[in-house]
Amino acid sequence: MSVFVLEIGTEELPARFLPGLERELQERLAAFLAEAHVDFDSIVVDSTPRRAVATVQGIAAIQNEAEEVVSGPPVRIAYDAEGNPSKAALGFAKTQGVELADAFTLQTDKGEYLAVRKKIGGAKTVDLLAEGCPAIIAALPFPKKMKWGSLEYTYARPLRWVLAMFDEQVVPFAVADFTSGNTTRGHRVHGPGPFVVPHAEKFADVLAGQCGVTLSGAARRARIIEEGNALAAAIGGSVLWKDSLLDEVQGLSEHPVACLGGFDASFLELPREALLTSMQSHQKSFGLEDKDGNLLPYFLTVLNITPVDTDVVRKGWERVLRARLEDGRFFWRNDLNGSFDGWLAKLDNVIFLAPLGSMGNKTRRLAILSGSLAGKVDASLAADAERAGRLSKADLVSEMVYEFDSLQGIMGGIYARKMGETEVVAQAIAEQYLPAGPDSPVPSSLCGALLSIADKADTLAGCFGLNMIPTGAADPYGLRRCCLGITRIMLDKQITLSAREIFRAAQAGYADIAWKLAPEDALEKMVEFFTLRLKNYFVSQGYETLLVESVLNAGAEDVCGVAARLKALAAFSSSEGFGQAVLTFKRAANIIRKQGEEAGVTFTGVVNATLFEDAAEKALGAALEEVAPRFEQLWEAGDFDALFGLLAELRPAVDAFFDNVMVMCDDVAVRDNRLNLLYSLVHKLGRLADFAALQM
Repeated sequence: MSVFVLEIGTEELPARFLPGLERELQERLAAFLAEAHVDFDSIVVDSTPRRAVATVQGIAAIQNEAEEVVSGPPVRIAYDAEGNPSKAALGFAKTQGVELADAFTLQTDKGEYLAVRKKIGGAKTVDLLAEGCPAIIAALPFPKKMKWGSLEYTYARPLRWVLAMFDEQVVPFAVADFTSGNTTRGHRVHGPGPFVVPHAEKFADVLAGQCGVTLSGAARRARIIEEGNALAAAIGGSVLWKDSLLDEVQGLSEHPVACLGGFDASFLELPREALLTSMQSHQKSFGLEDKDGNLLPYFLTVLNITPVDTDVVRKGWERVLRARLEDGRFFWRNDLNGSFDGWLAKLDNVIFLAPLGSMGNKTRRLAILSGSLAGKVDASLAADAERAGRLSKADLVSEMVYEFDSLQGIMGGIYARKMGETEVVAQAIAEQYLPAGPDSPVPSSLCGALLSIADKADTLAGCFGLNMIPTGAADPYGLRRCCLGITRIMLDKQITLSAREIFRAAQAGYADIAWKLAPEDALEKMVEFFTLRLKNYFVSQGYETLLVESVLNAGAEDVCGVAARLKALAAFSSSEGFGQAVLTFKRAANIIRKQGEEAGVTFTGVVNATLFEDAAEKALGAALEEVAPRFEQLWEAGDFDALFGLLAELRPAVDAFFDNVMVMCDDVAVRDNRLNLLYSLVHKLGRLADFAALQM
């Protein structure tokens, strides 16, 4: 077996492009080889800012061969009465490149057909790759593509070389204005090249040696951590590693070298978050702390070169960071001379969303909504929640947040502590934007959780009222993220408030808005949108789609209730007899839907036992009467496992009812009584799940 290496050399790519590039190149090359019936053992794709490299190990030199049967015209058309071949038969043989004598009769369901056996495959893999690689490279997707020179060709950045080798042989093809070859280029300083690669197996050695390039992103990351930890240990500290920044800095380098710098200790008067943001966001550097968790006046950065004089390079980084920290200290001191009252006045001139008024208006709504939610969850928090809502956006007009917008909320919490607000208020302000994504933490405090829910619900209510509803992939105001955030917070804090009522309360906070949707219409669309996001969330947690839909159809407004019912239904679905139970209860639900909703008839669930004629209906009536109080007790306790257990108790009586009782009998009174009996059953079941939505 052989080795194939494809290297696409470019101008420097943004670090954020690399993960997607690696994934797409691997998937597209694997799909191409599979479709071409070329065997291989593995495909590994690595990238640096200047290259993407696919290495295929154990690749076959020859495409797999196979025999296929190709059918032609029916035998009755292929030969005349005397057995002479017709033009159709001769043409078929010629088209397939065989002698007519090699054809045979193929018996099919539709009759006898002339057919031939052909061997396919057997092409050289090099020839197949020469044809396929240009298309694979051209089809690679990027967030943005560009043209260069006079070419119409597009790629993330201008191409500079292409290496394609199958063992020692060049795979010849053209892409843009380059022809593939056996030469590569290395680090711009430590090994610019070009260098000839004698064999595909030697590519990695040439890159690591002559080129001075560390190809693997994982290896670059490990090197940065190892060197950084050693430098930090030498001064008695440890590096505050941040995964997202590590991914970025390893993606910015081909030859990573850790470098330790320092700054004046007086800058430590700045809040920890402001210092780290200055280092991480602007200088792509990491902070350091001592064993007690205190920040040290040092930073760790990553170079893309082994410098001749490290001290000169270090001083350059220190000079740039010092300017950033000087700005930060100026903003910090100015902000401490300000006040929340002054900032709140300025918020009235900051637009939230043009038709929805200012940020000042939003904070007034949040004060009312947060306080109201707290009153329903924990009345002792109401005053703090109201205060946190009013102050929540004040830091948006602070100088620190104006410079470092990623600190919004965080600085608000810090300023709240400095200016005498309660710890509950300060923490809520700091946590109001959480969770920031599907994997980020939710607020740790209940007051912060309620403020975050209020903030997201207020945005949803405003956007839906203006008919700014997400469609397809377009969600400019992050409304899907708002729904996910509300869901995660409610589940984490076990908040059992109705989503519909939260949205209704959020709508009530708006006044004198020229809505594009009537409030009730907007509310229904909001609840529908929220329910769909709930479905996506629970499916992403591993639950079967039909189970999720069944539970949501029974009620989706109490998120915690949905989660508990879904967990219980999932457990019930794995029990013996679940399938038959679904069919039984689904039959009852279908009868009630057909005879009730579809026929325009309303059932009450009130049953007259004196109208029971059959022992089976008497038994079902008695079973439902006996179960009813237990059902309500278990429902109040939220014991949904036990509730689904009651269904197992009821099922024999329901089965016997269907086996022995004619529901749609001629006697109208008896028929209606039997339908009401089934309705009382279905009504209880419908609070747990929509069995009609399940398929068995």
